[in-house]
Amino acid sequence: MRGEAKLTRMWEAMWWGLVGGMALVIGALLGLVGTPRPRLIGLVMAFGSGVLISALAFELAAESFQAGGALALTAGLAAGSITFFLGDLAIDHHGGEHRKRSDGRQSSGTAMAIVLGSLLDGVPESAAIGVSLIGGGSVGVAVVVAVFLSNIPESMSAASGLRKAGHSTRWILSLWTGVALASALSAGLGYAFLGTSSPATIAVIQAFAAGAILTMLADTMMPEAFENGGNTTGLVATAGFTAAFLISHTT
Repeated sequence: MRGEAKLTRMWEAMWWGLVGGMALVIGALLGLVGTPRPRLIGLVMAFGSGVLISALAFELAAESFQAGGALALTAGLAAGSITFFLGDLAIDHHGGEHRKRSDGRQSSGTAMAIVLGSLLDGVPESAAIGVSLIGGGSVGVAVVVAVFLSNIPESMSAASGLRKAGHSTRWILSLWTGVALASALSAGLGYAFLGTSSPATIAVIQAFAAGAILTMLADTMMPEAFENGGNTTGLVATAGFTAAFLISHTT
């Protein structure tokens, strides 16, 4: 790919990464302006989780398997999952364990751990957007929609909890604005450094992103969704899964 065309595609990846990342700012504003009930936050998280699971299965994982086979898929999923697990474990150890909670438990953690944890959660999703442009295709609409819809409840819950923990509105909005900008950068860099990779390498990268995001969902979003969403959590998650599936197969 010529340099000019590659640069254009990189900017496109950054734009879509920013679109997904700006949902974090929107969610934070919703969590700060109003006083969303924990049940509402839990159900929105459930919907976002369902959306992301669908996008992972039918976009990243499926394409990884088609391009690289079972070995590339398995290796990528395992590597992504282990990488997120280890990073999350280190951040939890330094006080970032409750970074997405809506009940103010963030007061027991450090500001730096919360910031690093938020970046750890957001970067794999945005990198997945950049990866979806590799190979000359158009951006994965289902991936962008999934990241956008899942980011809103993430930051809504975290912003509500951070305010209860004593953080200022300016600090909270600065945090999520920074993560949104980092999301755009990671999407652009993901494309810039991986755009000329071989199909086998791309397959592993797609699976890596899927494994990291899936582990993040199981570790941070799903527990609060089930804790606060009540008996209808599974139904709402299924609705999110269905919506993303239809978007993936009709666009």
